[in-house]
Amino acid sequence: MCASIAKAALSPKYDIAIVGSGFAGSLMAMIVRRLGHSVILLERSRHPRFMIGESSTPLSNLLLEDLATRYDLPAVRLLAKWGSWQRNHPEIACGLKRGFTFYHHKLGQQDAPDPGRKNQLLVAASPHDRISDTHWFRADFDAYLVQQAQCLGVEYIDEVKLDHVTESADGVILVGTQDRQPVSIRAGFVIDATGPRGFLHRALHLAEEEFPNYPATQALYSHFSGVRRLDEIEPPQEFPPYPVDDAAVHHVFDGGWIWVLRFNNGITSAGVAATDTLAAELHFSDGADAWERLLGLLPTLGEQFAGVRTKRPFTHVPRLSFLSGVICGDRWALLPSAAGFIDPLLSTGFPLTLLGVSRLANILENDWHSPNFDAGLQEYAKQTRNELHATSRLIAGLYANMNNFPVFSALSLLYFAAASFSETARRLKKPHLAPSFLLHDHPVFGPACRKLLERSHYLKTEQDAASLIADVRHFIEPLDVAGLCRTDRRNWYPVDAKDLFASAAKLGVGREEMALMLESCGFYARVQ
Repeated sequence: MCASIAKAALSPKYDIAIVGSGFAGSLMAMIVRRLGHSVILLERSRHPRFMIGESSTPLSNLLLEDLATRYDLPAVRLLAKWGSWQRNHPEIACGLKRGFTFYHHKLGQQDAPDPGRKNQLLVAASPHDRISDTHWFRADFDAYLVQQAQCLGVEYIDEVKLDHVTESADGVILVGTQDRQPVSIRAGFVIDATGPRGFLHRALHLAEEEFPNYPATQALYSHFSGVRRLDEIEPPQEFPPYPVDDAAVHHVFDGGWIWVLRFNNGITSAGVAATDTLAAELHFSDGADAWERLLGLLPTLGEQFAGVRTKRPFTHVPRLSFLSGVICGDRWALLPSAAGFIDPLLSTGFPLTLLGVSRLANILENDWHSPNFDAGLQEYAKQTRNELHATSRLIAGLYANMNNFPVFSALSLLYFAAASFSETARRLKKPHLAPSFLLHDHPVFGPACRKLLERSHYLKTEQDAASLIADVRHFIEPLDVAGLCRTDRRNWYPVDAKDLFASAAKLGVGREEMALMLESCGFYARVQ
């Protein structure tokens, strides 16, 4: 255990101050310390504390693993897979995430039998539990990372309320209070990891922008205990590619969707994101009462959540999406999680943030105090903004088609094709094949994806929908390494080595190189 620093231990000036000690802030602080810089990590509240944003993905865990390897953070690397996490830190709660589960519902109607699997989509993310992704129980996860940061020599102050920031000729001054006493911290550079509409956005009075063609949405969520498993309520008649509850479970309906994430400590995270229209109809501001109204319109979920206990008061977010008009300055930068947010749908937040952490770390490692620093920051801001916009286009298209599940499923495959190709390219040590999130700057897929998503807002006939679905499959095929174009799978997509071998040429490798990659990443399960 590493004790918190005393106030007297504060230095006259730090190379870098990081505001916000969620996972991204603590990870950034550890990296900065490994680079040899003095760093202070500032937290408004105190750990352990509740935090939303809980579901990892193959790409986010691969990025986490790469950062841990590059900057010698073995304690972090252990948390990049379910198996190593459970072997080494079973005391840190998490959840098993084998894939992405989607079910479509019509509000106010009983779910009909679905033998053709037309109202469901299952996309596996791993072939077995040992290398599976996880849901992060943030109260435990974030507290652990703060502890690890302190062990590396990061100075940490919690319960500090920062009021304003002043830029000077040689750095930045952060001013606030702790225990009603004034606090003033000088640093050469500030990184904001406080989330949407966070510290620097408020203190510097930064403008807020809108995502084009994006619906106004709200969210309502909490933690629960006693939530039943879906496969207990309705046992599957076939063998799905993974247990349907051991996933990020999405319940989709016209105007919104519900997420359900199970942790191994008996707690389940659940909430709803919806358009302003539906949120107003359900009176989201009523909290628990609004949640009960929604469950009353979804019989299967009503049964799943019958008799559960709410572990904390509901949180209502009246405005979910956010984009800062400015992402960096001469002596400060927002992490992607502070620069913008779209929606929890498809768990895009973690990879977006970790890509930003990696890029900012690279700039600090190679260009700080060099003539290239300002240009590097501007490129970082450009990449961050472009990826947030690309994500918003995808999520907007999905919201526009929540009443048309075949189209919704097809548009989702744009994400899964880009994500699986990117992950495989990185595992093959070919990151140049997938430098951007959602491959938005790919010369063919990027523009095609943008046009498909624009079309998705203007579907008037079944023929329009069928044409769009066919075009989605056409444009993902050159990048499809997961068998997503196989209609015979009827919306159930396992992780199958045969798909990867068949797609080796798409990544410029042969069968032997693909086999070595699968072996090295633990693809083939072994009896322990």
